[in-house]
Amino acid sequence: MSTANDSVLQPSGFGKHARQLVRDPRWFNSGPPADLLRAHFITPRELFFTRNHAAVPELDASRHLVRVGGQVARPIELSMERLRTDFPTQSLAATLICAGLRRNELNAVRPIPSEVQWGTEPVSNGMWRGVRLRDILSAAGVEAGAGHVAFLGADQIERHGEHFEFGASIPLEKALESEVLLAFELNGKRLTPVHGYPVRLVVPGYIGARSVKWLSRIIVQAEPTSNYFQSRAYRIFPPEVSAESVDWETGHSLGEIPLNSVIWQPTEGSSLTAGVNRVQGWALAGGGRRIERVEISADDGLTWNQARLPAPCDPWTWCLWEAELDLQSGTRHLTVRAWDSAGETQPVNPADIWNFKGYANNARHRIKVTVVPEHTNESADEADSFSSPTEPWK
Repeated sequence: MSTANDSVLQPSGFGKHARQLVRDPRWFNSGPPADLLRAHFITPRELFFTRNHAAVPELDASRHLVRVGGQVARPIELSMERLRTDFPTQSLAATLICAGLRRNELNAVRPIPSEVQWGTEPVSNGMWRGVRLRDILSAAGVEAGAGHVAFLGADQIERHGEHFEFGASIPLEKALESEVLLAFELNGKRLTPVHGYPVRLVVPGYIGARSVKWLSRIIVQAEPTSNYFQSRAYRIFPPEVSAESVDWETGHSLGEIPLNSVIWQPTEGSSLTAGVNRVQGWALAGGGRRIERVEISADDGLTWNQARLPAPCDPWTWCLWEAELDLQSGTRHLTVRAWDSAGETQPVNPADIWNFKGYANNARHRIKVTVVPEHTNESADEADSFSSPTEPWK
């Protein structure tokens, strides 16, 4: 249940909740604690996670332009007014997720210095409103030979002595899908500066780094972008590669999010009462696939119980699940795994997918809890603290 203190916002934190977990105060990289996040299918704006690579730019919407060029027949400049009036608008629920989600578990396997030590908090589900990217590309006229669409933001970043904007690209095939938006609203209100005002890209099913904020340029081209944040920063390498031995020309550029699931409640180290306890969390598939099944284990993966899901799960949003487990007293390890519509499931251990950047940890999420006999007074009455998410079975 919410308390009076829960509704207090940080005046210096871009209107975020007072309990927002700030993992990097330089650029206000933050996310909400699970007990607040789990109460909502659509994440409130004050709880939505933030990921920035430099200072948030201050932009004037009346002057801002999105320039479309590259391999197009008709280069165009779009003001915010033209975006709103010249193209049909669309609303779409979509979950954004940081590629560094659950990095702390990989860090526990082997240290990952110089990266934001995210837990399970950099994920949020928003209701976005904007115009379809494919409608803009149609107006510009994509030329033969194009294979990718690149994007630049208006933020000013310095890395290794060079100054540039944040950039990313997606395959043309994805760019032409109806779910990819140039969004100017989040949850029914205009974007705030920290979330990309006045316009940002939203690429459902891809890592959050592809949803470029403060969008200023769209470039149609033959190859993926060479921008630092795609050609170097957001790449994944085999476990034997280190920061000292890495060849940046190798490795895999992150795009589609991996299948993942997380236990929201109870949390690591909780004390529960023996008997039936409710367990809640989320699951999310990538690439337009759907969550088909979520399973929970109370014995570290020896046996599994099937969780309840909404029917069907939407491919672009998280799927909120819940289950009841009959727990015996003692130390228990709760584990979750999801299955998607392609028949894929999650890796067993974080050690199997360790990489020196700490990306794409989609190993089975595992927490340890203590279960005490019902007649003792040592346990917290966690069952009474559960609140069902709003619209979970949508």
